[in-house]
Amino acid sequence: VQLQASGGGLVQAGESLRLSCAASGRSIRSYAVGWFRQFPGKEREFIAHINRSGGTNYADSVQGRLTIARDNGKNTAYLQMNNLKPEDTAVYYCATTTVVGWPTQPHHFTSWGQGTQVTVSS
Repeated sequence: VQLQASGGGLVQAGESLRLSCAASGRSIRSYAVGWFRQFPGKEREFIAHINRSGGTNYADSVQGRLTIARDNGKNTAYLQMNNLKPEDTAVYYCATTTVVGWPTQPHHFTSWGQGTQVTVSS
């Protein structure tokens, strides 16, 4: 499966963005989907995961501000980000996995999108 992340941009603190992760080549319904972000010079960190049944898991750092969703009919997953903060500034990646349970480590995910930049100004 190939993934393309989009929807990033420059916003002010407190505003919202919705990131999209469009899949091609295979149906996204066969996979769980995760979102990660990467700060400059840091490892990618897990922020959200949605399994094939729609169950979700979030990192504590984003709980309550981010919502992950999927639309299998559109072969797309989403990450709604509300009340953005300057410390959310990062490159955001989507990825797919067939690992069951609640995977959070990057090596559990096999296909990755190219990343989309989110910049939040204060």
